[in-house]
Amino acid sequence: MRDHDVLTAVRALAPALRERAAGTEELRRVPEASLAALDDAGFLRLLRPRAHGGLAAAPDVFHAAVHEIARACGSTGWTAALLGVHPWYVAQLDPRAQQDVWGADPTAPICSSHAPTGTVTPVDGGHRLSGRWHHAAGADHARWALLGGLVADAEGRPQDMRTFLVPRTDYRVDDVWDTVGLRGTGANDIVVDDAFVPAHRSLGYGPVTALRCPGHETNPEPVYRLPYAALFTTTISTVMVGIAEGAYEHHVDSARAHPALAPGRRAAEDPFAQVRIARAAGEIDAARLQLARTTAELYATAVAGGEPTRALRARARRDQALATERALTAVDLLRENTGGSPLRGGDDVLDRAWRDLHTGRGQAANDVERALLLFGRDAVGLDVHDPML
Repeated sequence: MRDHDVLTAVRALAPALRERAAGTEELRRVPEASLAALDDAGFLRLLRPRAHGGLAAAPDVFHAAVHEIARACGSTGWTAALLGVHPWYVAQLDPRAQQDVWGADPTAPICSSHAPTGTVTPVDGGHRLSGRWHHAAGADHARWALLGGLVADAEGRPQDMRTFLVPRTDYRVDDVWDTVGLRGTGANDIVVDDAFVPAHRSLGYGPVTALRCPGHETNPEPVYRLPYAALFTTTISTVMVGIAEGAYEHHVDSARAHPALAPGRRAAEDPFAQVRIARAAGEIDAARLQLARTTAELYATAVAGGEPTRALRARARRDQALATERALTAVDLLRENTGGSPLRGGDDVLDRAWRDLHTGRGQAANDVERALLLFGRDAVGLDVHDPML
């Protein structure tokens, strides 16, 4: 299977995912049938390394697939994007950790919660983890979890920020996800009670940021030389833009068929509605073009064996944050065209997209002001030190 074959297969799944969108929201998790279909299409193989049966696809192919899924169903797009990007992270780990995951089950889904909300205790041979980690999309489907943690010294001072790979047998999923938007992501809590994580199953932020990871020993493909902050945040923004484009397409189709506003005049003939449609389309196009341009430059740098400059990393964060902002702006404009109907539940598709986008805006990757601050500081020549760069 080639990576573009996966993209074709994912596009063919879109009508079924769209049909299940309301049910996904009601279920509060992605249906097993949807995830199985995406797996059969090869989506979860896109960023898995070739050494473990994956495709190590270029990021534009992965993001194109994410966009198609999110256009059909926001919750499925969000969950699939995260489950799909995590094989990339595992590919950065010690080859023994990769074998732990894919040696036993090449199709094992992996969820994550990177905020360091638990307790990490260094011990001989590794660390012990305890605590609760929040918002792990697709947790019910996952067989492994990537959990963030701060490692402190004997006086309790933080010394290292690490990510720990934990098997499903060492944690439980607490069903607490009950939100206004992205309800179908199943982003429940992960609870760990004193689990041992061997040293080879953790990785500090330093090597990831410096693009010097132990997994490069077995995974030479250029996609694994991308900055994680750029790949992860752009993946999240791709979901947001996909949701907005799906809402836009639905709105335009509805406008063409909408009952007349007055005798002989259709809603589509309202000039102010037409202007808002044009502005929404422009916001979505601008978001897609900026994301594609920066991702292409990052990947070309990796293919050439180089390393991205800090300025390019900062631009990647700027572009993904602005893409998120533009997606929200686009759907807010479309809602203005509907008057009060979304507030009464009159347009389920547009209403769900609006709720999904405003919920997704709360994800740390979509902190627009923080991302723009990084770019601004770099632009004027000030030091920038941030794990999300």
